[in-house]
Amino acid sequence: MRIGIANDLPIATQLLRRVVLLRPDTTVVWTARDGAEAIAMCAKDTPDLILMDLIMPITDGVQATKQIMAKTPCAILIVTTSIDINADKVFEAMGYGALDAVDTPVLGAQDLRESAKPLLALVDRVAQMNASRTQRLVAKPAPRRPREPAYNGRMVAIGASAGGPAALAQLLAGLPKDFPAAIVIVQHVDEKFASGMAEWLNQISPLPVRVAKEGDRPVIGGVLLAGSGDHLALKTADKLGYCSDPRDSTYRPSVDVFFESISLRWKGEAAAVLLTGMGRDGAVGLRSLRDKGWHTIAQDEKSSAVYGMPKAAKELEAAVDILPLDQIAPKLRKIFAS
Repeated sequence: MRIGIANDLPIATQLLRRVVLLRPDTTVVWTARDGAEAIAMCAKDTPDLILMDLIMPITDGVQATKQIMAKTPCAILIVTTSIDINADKVFEAMGYGALDAVDTPVLGAQDLRESAKPLLALVDRVAQMNASRTQRLVAKPAPRRPREPAYNGRMVAIGASAGGPAALAQLLAGLPKDFPAAIVIVQHVDEKFASGMAEWLNQISPLPVRVAKEGDRPVIGGVLLAGSGDHLALKTADKLGYCSDPRDSTYRPSVDVFFESISLRWKGEAAAVLLTGMGRDGAVGLRSLRDKGWHTIAQDEKSSAVYGMPKAAKELEAAVDILPLDQIAPKLRKIFAS
């Protein structure tokens, strides 16, 4: 795996170099002292992954992420001294396409591998995603249109928030191109970033991904992503749309609003998944789906970047299964195998 490091502190750069070289088959192809240099280096030599600091001179990590994802997109992980202190910037960078965020490993730790375990786990996840993408590029190209029949009454509904982009990428990469159900996703992301996220997921997913439009029908073999500041909801038995109510919802789009709408109107076979995220959005909706007989899944604590939404679902006993991220796609394949 080819990695670039963007950090203005030489001691942090050297620490991150030592950490990533703990992995086999890993090379640091360049380092940058600020965001502007990272943008220029990425244009000359786009790596498989960039470890991006947030607070840097000239151009910070947020703006560097924005420009790189617009011009020479690649996987970016935010590595910062404190996610909690820089939460606003972390989520802004994720809005521009960063996959996830992690605290910088502790300098001087006696066991560097143990200190760097969260970062190495995320790097491993990106490596798996890149490997899946490479295999598909070598193999016969997957068709980019949903196959007929367009509608068959089968759907997977997915909700995600903080840490969701990387989790969604891994989940979708684990599904086959002939997966026999529609997939609809509500991810907490600003509407101006939704199309970019859909394009990025489309590069990784065997199934075509696009932003959901008013009146869209969930289609077999296709993935629709909520793409508005309003809530995505099932407005009729088989058609999606956007609604502004409830206006006082903390989250826009809200996973609960989506889940509850399909609980009321979807008549076919279905499963629902609640992934990593901050807060409690989606837990009540997931419970309503379980009460309707849906197969419901929540991501487990160990594999969640932020164990908020799945934890709330566990507390409500909303999930039939609580699974590590890497077991969710196989479970969905099994559910819809017949």
